[in-house]
Amino acid sequence: MEAHQLRYFVAVAQTGSFSRAAEQCHVSQPALSQQIQKLEQSLGHRLFHRLGKRAALSAAGRLLLQQAQQILTLLENAERQVKDFDQLAHGQLTVGAIPTIAPYVLPDVIQAYTRRFPQVELLIHEDLTAHLVDAVGTGELDLALAALPIHDGRLVCEALFTEPLLLALPRQHPLAARRRIALEDVRDERFILLDEMHCLGEQILAICRHEGCHRIGCRSSQLTTVQALIALGQGISLLPEMARAADNDWQIVYRPLAGGDYQRTVGVIRHRDRYHGAAAVQFLKLLRERSKRPKRG
Repeated sequence: MEAHQLRYFVAVAQTGSFSRAAEQCHVSQPALSQQIQKLEQSLGHRLFHRLGKRAALSAAGRLLLQQAQQILTLLENAERQVKDFDQLAHGQLTVGAIPTIAPYVLPDVIQAYTRRFPQVELLIHEDLTAHLVDAVGTGELDLALAALPIHDGRLVCEALFTEPLLLALPRQHPLAARRRIALEDVRDERFILLDEMHCLGEQILAICRHEGCHRIGCRSSQLTTVQALIALGQGISLLPEMARAADNDWQIVYRPLAGGDYQRTVGVIRHRDRYHGAAAVQFLKLLRERSKRPKRG
């Protein structure tokens, strides 16, 4: 049993296909199939049921899968620890973030990090929560910023801070002078919401439905577009505090909501079993430091 055989085996188990696994492992399909057969011969059991173009784990394969993943994680961690000896001198760090957090949190952290560790190659990947969870789970990303809770046994989820969701209205709106506004007072208003593909959009839509705010006039995939439409008097919305802090246009007023504790928790996720080198540890330290600072605006 060799490490590359286990890698091929796990790839087939995860993709359900010899051809896709070969592509993922950057080898030819015949070469991958041959190594799987050698692994099966050495173990004395078939690991897959070949079902046309599909490959399904046998009982022996299911038994091996978890152990194989653990072995590969141990090997990867050993390699990373050795390479980590001088990682801050010439290492690499891959960080993910969802689009409703990335532009508000990452620039400040990245600037501070690159000043302290200019030799570390920092790669940023912005994507939706489900994709980031999968990327951290498979080791493609070292860390990722997302809204919590996230339920995945492979991950450690650490809360960084909680921010309120605010009612955003055009400055000329009749209710703009109030210090706090209840959602029941705006049930008949036209709402401009973030698209449901974002977890924040899904959360805000659920709040609107629960409170009887059913008049959805527009959905956008960008918070800045939602803000631009509100500034033009096209409707109102619920937006996170960090979007308010970054808004210098003064055409929108942001008011706390009365009668409910509407908020989201921003956190960082990382793999539970993977070794995290000095580059990741220092980035995490900066995230924690910046999260404790008073919010601007």
